[in-house]
Amino acid sequence: MQPLQGITVVTLEHAIAAPFATRQLADLGARVIKIERPGVGDFARGYDTRVRGIASHFVWTNRSKESLTLDVKHPEAQAILKCIIEEEADVVVQNLAPGATARLGLSYEALSKTKPGIIVCDISGYGGSGPYRDKKAYDLLIQSEAGFVSVTGTEDTPSKAGPSIADIAAGMYAYTNILAALLHRQRTGEGQHIDISMLEALTEWMGYPLYYSIDGAAPPKRTGASHATIYPYGPFPAGDGKTVMLGLQNEREWKAFCEQVLQQPALAADERFASNPQRVAARASLDEIIVNAFAGLSAAEVVQRLETAQIANAQVNTMAEVWAHPQLQARQRWTTVGTPAGTVPALLPPGSWSQGAPRMDAVPALGQHTDRILRGLGYGAEQVQALRAEGAV
Repeated sequence: MQPLQGITVVTLEHAIAAPFATRQLADLGARVIKIERPGVGDFARGYDTRVRGIASHFVWTNRSKESLTLDVKHPEAQAILKCIIEEEADVVVQNLAPGATARLGLSYEALSKTKPGIIVCDISGYGGSGPYRDKKAYDLLIQSEAGFVSVTGTEDTPSKAGPSIADIAAGMYAYTNILAALLHRQRTGEGQHIDISMLEALTEWMGYPLYYSIDGAAPPKRTGASHATIYPYGPFPAGDGKTVMLGLQNEREWKAFCEQVLQQPALAADERFASNPQRVAARASLDEIIVNAFAGLSAAEVVQRLETAQIANAQVNTMAEVWAHPQLQARQRWTTVGTPAGTVPALLPPGSWSQGAPRMDAVPALGQHTDRILRGLGYGAEQVQALRAEGAV
């Protein structure tokens, strides 16, 4: 039995933040009913067609869900949605435009009047209050507002993160807050309103650069793939043109690096590099020494020396190399899930369980479960056909 088996989540969602949160609830066994617009669906369905005709974001964040198409502006569809929530939902999640669910009568205040144990999680760019409450937000914009872009990239060019980290952060905090709310309800019977802000989620992740620049101090410099305040920690070229990533965290490792990797033991006693702050300050000089030492070695030889010295290191893998990563293969972290285009590989959720296994059901086609869900509510085939003709479902 999975941990959330018996829990039903109704979600009005699109893009990444809410779908990522609810997919993780589905991974734990919750029934997730995804409300989508008839004929269009979650707009993430149209982001690309990279997964055999299906959008990559959508495949990633929507497995194990049921797709119910409803035009929530249609009175009949609104009645259906409220009936599902009233009769079946433990949790309602939404990341629609600010104010949209309140106008539909789906706010926590409205729903809790007749269902006091309901848990409602609202996800938005800036939260449900404050001067930015009604401001539209997308991932890159929140990366900018939270200061992430200002400390990322090179000295000349700021940069965003590759993945949608603001969406992912918000989705993770929505997921954990919902789990906490379910525990709270189990103990007290009380429902909960959860207000998740993408800005607050990503600002939490900005703790290190914020504290580093406290009281008006200068923020960490943008240093590309190198660490701004620890050195050496980043990419270094080897003599064969390949790149090796390495990182030092303490003085014991610095000494081993000098003696066994660079094979220049005198460097360990060089006053210019006597502590991490001094090594950061002398980054240019130390970089030249390291690059020169590695110039006569292949990447494999550098890695062998790093391994012998027990210095942390890594490859800069391509996506193809991650698909084939030997550690993921050895730990059997890949499985398959169904999609409307057939089965595709899928990474198991992080965390190996000693008891049970996560749910890994198919990614739904648009409206795939509409008829079945409506039948469960007592609608006959002719009624469903009439609703479809009206554009309600």
